[in-house]
Amino acid sequence: MAMSNWRVNTFLVLLVLLAGGIGYRLFYLFATSGPELRQRAEAQYSNQQESAFRRGDIFIGDFSTQEKTLVATVKDFSYIYAVPKEIVDQTTTRQLLVEKLGLTVERVDNIFSKKEDEFEVLIKSPTAEQVELVKQTNLVGVRIGSEPRRYYPLGEQLAQTIGFVGHNEAGQKTGQYGVEAYYDSELGGREGPADDLVLTIDKNIQTFAAQALEELVKSMAATGGSIIVQDPQTGEILAMVGSPSFDPNNYQTAKLSQFVNVNIQSGFEPGSTFKAITMSGALDKKALTPTSTYTDTGVVDIAGYQIKNFNEKSFGLQTMTQVLEKSLNTGAIYMEERLGDDNFLNYVLDFGFGQASGVDLAGEVGGDISNLYSKRKINFVTAAFGQGIAVTPLQLINSYSAVANGGKLMRPHIVKAVVHPDGSQTQTMPEIISTPISERSALTISKMLVDVVDHGFDKVRITGYDVAGKTGTAQIASPEGGYSDQFIHDMVAFAPAFAPKFVILIKLDKPQGLKFAADSLSPTMGKMTRFLLNYFNVPPSRE
Repeated sequence: MAMSNWRVNTFLVLLVLLAGGIGYRLFYLFATSGPELRQRAEAQYSNQQESAFRRGDIFIGDFSTQEKTLVATVKDFSYIYAVPKEIVDQTTTRQLLVEKLGLTVERVDNIFSKKEDEFEVLIKSPTAEQVELVKQTNLVGVRIGSEPRRYYPLGEQLAQTIGFVGHNEAGQKTGQYGVEAYYDSELGGREGPADDLVLTIDKNIQTFAAQALEELVKSMAATGGSIIVQDPQTGEILAMVGSPSFDPNNYQTAKLSQFVNVNIQSGFEPGSTFKAITMSGALDKKALTPTSTYTDTGVVDIAGYQIKNFNEKSFGLQTMTQVLEKSLNTGAIYMEERLGDDNFLNYVLDFGFGQASGVDLAGEVGGDISNLYSKRKINFVTAAFGQGIAVTPLQLINSYSAVANGGKLMRPHIVKAVVHPDGSQTQTMPEIISTPISERSALTISKMLVDVVDHGFDKVRITGYDVAGKTGTAQIASPEGGYSDQFIHDMVAFAPAFAPKFVILIKLDKPQGLKFAADSLSPTMGKMTRFLLNYFNVPPSRE
């Protein structure tokens, strides 16, 4: 009996020692390994941002100061997280999370139920006030962490051009849209250390264009629009704005349609701005001259259709210059007929329409000139005045830049230089895509476009300068066929016309109140032209 008691007592002592050892081990792990485990959990969360952490910066230039402005970088952002296994005072914690931080009761109860969890993100992008509240409350189990994320200082202003950093299907950080997608390998360091980018965008021109577009869209109650400024000599894009835009710092809250860069990913029927392209071909082929005449009766019957001028009036005997000045549809048809269908198509292609320009931005589309391959005459004559074909704003401005640049079509580009980690740079060199018209033809059409501004657009005329330009007003095609009662207004201009420093395109979607682009866009075009002539210190080109 005594032996049995001894055995029982011995067993109880061993059991107590074992329990004590286990308890000590658990205490030791909690005290020494707990922080490590939390760090590991936080690291796993932060590793989701690894590609963004290593991502190169993006800069834009400033002609006036020659300084660079940061427009995309990596920045540490705070987040609020919980360590459920450390939460002791559930009542006070629930009050903080629900009443102060705005979490739902269901979310908080779910967190409390994960009693062994080391890490639960509560708020990924808290406000400064929320962060300060957590710090002041200092509740056990609720903490502030930080992670590196992509940050865009200019917000909406360059969003569609730059794009943003999101997740691919595998959950990895990757560039989405615009420059971020096109140069994802360089920026993300996929093949080595991350590169920085310097864009051709000028800070001051971009800011002016963004403000101008915002005011224009608002004043005309338009659904959207775009502005591009280009250097015709090099193809550099000095400004690119699209509306509506989005905040790339909070891209998750935007609609998918807002990510689309309307300047390269959305085609439209340009209307009368395309008449300058038709005329350029006719001049280059020597089918017409600026003084060639035809008799405008106000209507053309062709292939069973009646085509009229925009105001349904006739103007009698007209020169080709007057056709552009008055923007006569019947005159554009006359140009195309003298040029011939095959030649017309060739010039359209040589000017870059119906194909991607090759700009270094993700997602560019080539427009749509498929109607011209049908060989139906009606499609050629309507295309002559910009209907029945679709072009992108970038294609249109680039074609006018070719006229401004002596007939040389340049490849448009948005990145001026790729800056490598060792400080060396890879510069983007100007590249000629084609030469659609001769230098003589380019000079002639430029003179005609100066006459268009001089005799039709008083708000674009600038004393002492030759300004060339043309407007377009096109009905929007209806999904059911035919055309709706909504319009797109566009205008392209360059100055000084015979030594151009810049080309400007303005496009407005579904403006209200004014029917024609000459009325809706001229004031903004004049304002932008004056700004740029002054900004570049361009001397007067005429007395």
